[in-house]
Amino acid sequence: MDKFDQYKRLIRTGIVGFEILIETFFFSYIWYHVYNAKMLIAFENKGNLMMIGFYVMFLLMFVYMYGGTKFAYYQKGQLVLSQVLGTLIANVLIYISVIMVIGQFPFPTFWPIVAMSVIDIIVIVILNQISDALFRKMFPPKKLLLICDLKQKDMLIRKISGRKDLYEVSRCVSAEESLERLKEEVQDCDAMMLYGIEEQKRDNLVKYCFERDIRIYVAPEVSDILLRGADAVHSFDTPFLLLRNYGLSFEQRLFKRAMDIVISAIMLLAASPFMLLTAVAIKLEDRGPALYKQERVTLNGKKFYIYKFRSMVMDAEKYGAQFSTKNDPRITKVGKFIRATRLDELPQLWNILNGDMSIVGPRPERQNYIDEFCEETPEFIYRLKVKAGLTGYAQIYGKYNTTPLDKLKLDLMYIENYSVLLDLKLIFLTLKIMFMKESTEGVEEGQNHA
Repeated sequence: MDKFDQYKRLIRTGIVGFEILIETFFFSYIWYHVYNAKMLIAFENKGNLMMIGFYVMFLLMFVYMYGGTKFAYYQKGQLVLSQVLGTLIANVLIYISVIMVIGQFPFPTFWPIVAMSVIDIIVIVILNQISDALFRKMFPPKKLLLICDLKQKDMLIRKISGRKDLYEVSRCVSAEESLERLKEEVQDCDAMMLYGIEEQKRDNLVKYCFERDIRIYVAPEVSDILLRGADAVHSFDTPFLLLRNYGLSFEQRLFKRAMDIVISAIMLLAASPFMLLTAVAIKLEDRGPALYKQERVTLNGKKFYIYKFRSMVMDAEKYGAQFSTKNDPRITKVGKFIRATRLDELPQLWNILNGDMSIVGPRPERQNYIDEFCEETPEFIYRLKVKAGLTGYAQIYGKYNTTPLDKLKLDLMYIENYSVLLDLKLIFLTLKIMFMKESTEGVEEGQNHA
């Protein structure tokens, strides 16, 4: 273990704590000097501490939810985005709380919270510059031994090379090598990464690394993810894991449907002006229809028509279905904008209100793509154990061009760990990916999946 690794969590906590302390100081200042003075009867000590406590709670909740504590895990830009989003939402919520406490809408006092937000962002940027330099010095890239199916070598190295601040592939060894040879290879590396390796050999290597405190990254198989969602059974003195394998329970489906109706209705009302402007812009560009519909598949293989704002030229698929590629010439000027801002997805709120889709769930695919993916990965059909969604686990933690197998694994992580709180978390995290370009990347030329 690196000599500083044991202190990494403590350092992260210290930096985040210092950041929240500074932001809390600014809020305390404007609360005491602006907002409390607006009240008919000003708060005394306990009331003031209550408002400051609410603000700290909002900050901790949303900064943590967006991953703003993950120094040396997220890239600097993503970390700044996480902290800024968490802080801005906390500031909006505390301002709503202030309005409710004061009992009126104090428009002139809107500007102090705006000024505070600007200062918060500056503090976040400066602290992240300092912390990034600190973590790079204290935690240099780990030398990584990659053990994999050599057919996947180039793809894996390309992904790992995107995080040169964390990992450096020192060498790559075939997963077909003997167990003894693989044990020898790991001796002078900081960490080992396993991908596409035979199960028994993988288990032996995991135990070997566990005994010697060697860091190990393992790409899970589908069965591993299913086991993660299992319940521990202690009916006997031999531990068992129970997998029910029927998707969501009746109560979960009931709560999920109620949440879908309420949220989609509110979002439709709030988004209607933007939907009208989007429809007008599409119509003005090429006089074609603003909407298009396409048959997709949802829970238990049920087919339905999904609605979207048209982002491509008319008759874009007159030669058959094909994936969107990078710099796709079929995408219109308006289409580029509404894709980047996700405005093209808004009509699916009608699908949600109608019951064809859910707010959160695996993205619905076309039947021909499901058939194609199932030929290579039969387990891909497992995604149909829950209703398709507007946003989902694979959309937040994957990309548009993530492979079908990896999308399946991400969606199964959602299905096997479902909760109402997880749905709420993923809804908030969707705001974050709207600002991340890589989540809308098209497939590379020649890539046969998306």
